[in-house]
Amino acid sequence: MGPHAEERHRNADDRHDQQNGHDDARHALLAGEGQAVQAVYRAASEDRQIIEAYERDGFVKIKDVFNADELAYYREHISSEVVRRNTNIAPLEERDTYHKAFLQITNLWRTNDVARQFVFERRLADIAAMLLGVQRVRLYHDQALYKEPGGGITPWHADQYYWPLSSEKTVTAWVPLQATPLEMGPLAFAAGSHRMKFGRDLEISDESERSLRKALESGRFKEVNEAFELGEVSFHSGWTFHHTGANTSGQARAVMTVIYMADGIRLIEPQRKWHYADWEAFMPGVQPGEVVDSPLNPVLN
Repeated sequence: MGPHAEERHRNADDRHDQQNGHDDARHALLAGEGQAVQAVYRAASEDRQIIEAYERDGFVKIKDVFNADELAYYREHISSEVVRRNTNIAPLEERDTYHKAFLQITNLWRTNDVARQFVFERRLADIAAMLLGVQRVRLYHDQALYKEPGGGITPWHADQYYWPLSSEKTVTAWVPLQATPLEMGPLAFAAGSHRMKFGRDLEISDESERSLRKALESGRFKEVNEAFELGEVSFHSGWTFHHTGANTSGQARAVMTVIYMADGIRLIEPQRKWHYADWEAFMPGVQPGEVVDSPLNPVLN
């Protein structure tokens, strides 16, 4: 062996080891990329399943949208704002069915910074846009719905009855701020009822409870009445009929909602008193026929 042969062999061995190291690194990178691609496909598959469920049933429930710490934070601050702004203070036994159902506070995002943070949560808006099949969604309005201990049922109804909007491209995120067992009155849905035309002229009332319950039963729409796990959120279409049971627990059922509409929706000529009320409260300055894009209707994604 020549004077430099041993050194050449050592260098060759070093290069061989380096090449093996590079190959191992590439294999690891490719494996990591493969896992990432699989994760993307899994996420896309889950999204498709969510969209299909929403389009079929008019609603969908999604687990683990928020974690426990986030919900505790939001519950503390939103509950304080509900207490501060609530005017529904008559004893339960003196209230009508609607006012027994819940304490209702709207436009919290305008009066409380934490509520604003909640309303501007991109994760909720992105899900709403995905479900509606649009690029951008705007805020219609928010509202807290707190069902007190002993609070009554929320009668069957569809939300879009109240909205003077030109399109059905609307969806409500219903976010319990605690785990919500059946005894607290979680939101229940009539699966597929967003296609039902009967009842779209009924405001929420004892009459809507009677008439819609009968119509939904005769139409064989399946009622889905399930507890909500901590962090679980539902999204329902504007024409999906829904209701709740009473709160027979000893704890208030705290819920925050955000109503989204597709960017480009227009204000229609009001057809009932509730349309005028919503126009004034949530779309000031917009005229019938115009796109709903007032300062109270920001794009949220």
